[in-house]
Amino acid sequence: MDSKNQDYKKSADIKRFWDHYIQILLSKKIHKNAVRWYVIRVEQYLEIHTNKKLIEHNTQDVEAYFQKIGRNKHLLSWQFYQVIHAIQIFFEDFLKTDWAKTFKWEFLINSAKQLENGQPTVVRSYSSKEGPETTPYNSPKDETLSPGDLELLEKVRSEIRRRHYSIRTEQSYEAWLRRFIGFNINKSLKEMGSPEVISFLEYLSVKRHVAASTQNQALNAIIFLYDQVLKKPLGDIGTFVRAKRPHRLPVVLSRSEVASLLIELKDEVFGLMAGLLYGTGMRLMECIRLRVQDIDFDYNTILVRDAKGQKERVVPLPDKYKAAIRKQLDKAKELHFKDLQNGQGGVYLPNALENKYPNANKEWKWQYVFPSGRLSIDPRSGLTRRHHLHENGLQKTIKRAAESAGISKKVNCHALRHSFATHLLEAGYDIRTVQELLGHADVSTTMIYTHVLNKPGSVVISPVDTL
Repeated sequence: MDSKNQDYKKSADIKRFWDHYIQILLSKKIHKNAVRWYVIRVEQYLEIHTNKKLIEHNTQDVEAYFQKIGRNKHLLSWQFYQVIHAIQIFFEDFLKTDWAKTFKWEFLINSAKQLENGQPTVVRSYSSKEGPETTPYNSPKDETLSPGDLELLEKVRSEIRRRHYSIRTEQSYEAWLRRFIGFNINKSLKEMGSPEVISFLEYLSVKRHVAASTQNQALNAIIFLYDQVLKKPLGDIGTFVRAKRPHRLPVVLSRSEVASLLIELKDEVFGLMAGLLYGTGMRLMECIRLRVQDIDFDYNTILVRDAKGQKERVVPLPDKYKAAIRKQLDKAKELHFKDLQNGQGGVYLPNALENKYPNANKEWKWQYVFPSGRLSIDPRSGLTRRHHLHENGLQKTIKRAAESAGISKKVNCHALRHSFATHLLEAGYDIRTVQELLGHADVSTTMIYTHVLNKPGSVVISPVDTL
């Protein structure tokens, strides 16, 4: 198209120019309601480059623009995703520029996330729809809640923080209590009791068809409110005391499947993280939350802090990934020094540490090994900080890599942890050693991997084969 080689402002046929771009958007299944916004996003980018021809644009221009708009605290995560995606399609599919084919669009999309409201350690995933995602349950906003309910929710948050529960527990409990209020319209939390709880749990089970773990999570939130905040323990709520969770064996990959999966992970950062999940047995968030000081190259160990149950443990540092980790640390240090030069450089620390060591959040040793590509505003303190990468990026990348490798099993990040444990047992390590490496409080939890090793179906000869 001739206009591609002309300056944007001097184009002879603007309408034809954008019509072609819109056709490409529609061919990529972009929702028709979002197409107009994609055009606006690109127009906004081009408006600050009016003196530059389209063929002269390069990676530096795009990166500088993303850095600029990324500092806008009012820009929601789904909007930032939309900006990146719109510009990606514009240069990669419409203009077909060479540099756009190798530019790390996906890394930007997956790493540039905003913090969840009220959650300094939880990052928000984006939605590609025109507008933020809505909750599947009736979750009323502050303006529709009574002063009494708002006060109780604040007390719940305070009690959770006093007990040093994880920030995700706080987020989950508040969300479920809001849904509980929304389900029981015209009733305050203080007025409700066992009958309302039973009705809500029945609704989740019968109407929403939620999993047993989801139903138990909702019940935990409600029990916490009545036991710890209202000091009015619930009475008998019948069969909904605890929903029975199904007993399933973990998905385990063979060694050849793990090798094939890791080969398909072309991105250096995600490839390293996936390798560490398998090589150390860490959980997904344990890997993502690694700090610089947790890596000990001399003793070949990794310290896993604040793991499940607020425990710490030590896992082996694979020799295979030492060089890659050093390279990643160099990149993280460069990013950290740039932040310091710009007056930033802070990172989230647990409250006790932050109060005891006010300046520690800017020290190199406390920085994340896998930092986000974007600064975020901590809703609790209002400080601008650099968080760690969002877990969705690694999850989606591993899933796609499994598909590319032709692995038909349900592969996710936790499958690599399962494979780590199983392969250690296969290699002759004792169950207690594996228990310690996985951080299981009870050896019975670790014993599930012995069931994987001793599947009766693998040694029994089917009667049909004897006919």
